[in-house]
Amino acid sequence: MFKHILVPTDGSTLSLRAAKNAVRFAKVHGARITAFYAAPEYHPNISGDYMPANFVPLAEFKKQIQKTADKYLGQVNKLAAVGKVRCTASYVSSDSPYQAIIKAAKAGKCDLIFMASHGRSGITGLLIGSETNKVLTHCKLPVLVYR
Repeated sequence: MFKHILVPTDGSTLSLRAAKNAVRFAKVHGARITAFYAAPEYHPNISGDYMPANFVPLAEFKKQIQKTADKYLGQVNKLAAVGKVRCTASYVSSDSPYQAIIKAAKAGKCDLIFMASHGRSGITGLLIGSETNKVLTHCKLPVLVYR
């Protein structure tokens, strides 16, 4: 039924549990997975001539993002290797993770997005919403939410 599954990760414990179960799910369905990470975009905090002490140059920011992406995607790749499921990985920089997830799923011709639920509750959940909820709301592809 499903042949190519996008597995977004943010490195959290819950997203790693979702990835582990996505690998199991892919194995049962004979599917392959693409691990995906939406990194934050670079926003230097410079104002006029003022440069704060915690300023991070673009080159250093890129190194940090690459290191983080390698770590998070490597964790999913390792799970896939152990489960003997084919896995590729990619990341992009985006201030809108849900849009990046949907775009990656479409570009990769994925037929399912398998992601963790990061349920925000109360007023925060109502005002901000979660990336998972935004994917569910805006995506036409099937989305399996792991709790």
